[in-house]
Amino acid sequence: MSAKILVVDDDPAIVNLLVRTLKRDHYTPITASNGLEALEMVEREAPDLILLDVTMPMLDGFAVCQRLKDNEATALIPVTMLTGLDDREHRQRGLEVGADDFLTKPFDHSLLRARISSQLRVKRLTDQLERTEHVIFMLALAVEAKDSYTESHLRRLSSYSEQLAVAAHIPAEQLKAIRFGGLLHDIGKISVDDAILRKPGKLTSEEYEQIKKHPEYGARIIQPMRFAADVGPIIRHHHERWDGRGYPSGLAGEAIPIGARIVAIVDAYDAMMTDRPYRKALGLPETLRRLRDGQGREWDPQLLDLFLALVEEGQLMEPKEVGVLLMDA
Repeated sequence: MSAKILVVDDDPAIVNLLVRTLKRDHYTPITASNGLEALEMVEREAPDLILLDVTMPMLDGFAVCQRLKDNEATALIPVTMLTGLDDREHRQRGLEVGADDFLTKPFDHSLLRARISSQLRVKRLTDQLERTEHVIFMLALAVEAKDSYTESHLRRLSSYSEQLAVAAHIPAEQLKAIRFGGLLHDIGKISVDDAILRKPGKLTSEEYEQIKKHPEYGARIIQPMRFAADVGPIIRHHHERWDGRGYPSGLAGEAIPIGARIVAIVDAYDAMMTDRPYRKALGLPETLRRLRDGQGREWDPQLLDLFLALVEEGQLMEPKEVGVLLMDA
């Protein structure tokens, strides 16, 4: 299927020129004559590329680009801004709002075609990454499905982790990685024998060694993801302990990534609050007692204080049970 390209310009002559060029190269052009119409068209048509004029009535190209790039659903659509000859101010503003490329009017046709081809190639690579990430999230759900005792565990961990991160005043740009760390922390268990995961009794030393490999397996599985550099350390180190006696690396204290420290606390809380193959749920009083007992040994003492306050003051919110896990991500 040919790429769909949205042309946004209030000059009919420019629009007609670009539409003819796009059709000649077997693309599917769609058009809008102002910024508001462009935003509606993007929502309805999901284009592969947007050719966006700078100067338009109602809503200019900068405002349109800013809205597109601020919206997670449209942020990865490439935007090529159409500017006047040597218009440095417009180029600077375009970069500030996230434009991916610029084309100068009047157009050089060979350059126009090359730039379009280049941006569409980037979009195809981005789409491939998104498909890979979708598969990885589905693997995480498959891991959860292997164990009937952990129904909705990933959704709760993702939500609890984000709530604790917000309480700890973690910068907003890190919240998504922590949320994804909660979702994907146990994805490495896809490589662990089901019989071990579901074993009702105590694990042998050999079985426990297999379980201990899942954080490193998980960090490797998510390597194709665009945010692997931020999420990988959370997955790899969520079983480290504050006193350095955890695994896989024996990190201690603040050497453990803060996202991993957060996930470790909420993972322990949720595990104790739910039935497991080897025991029934412990209940809130016993869960809180055990968490306090491990403060400063297993878990970051300051983060644990924050989390206990959320629980005891009734501020820890259960995640909504609507929608799809991937959409919540």
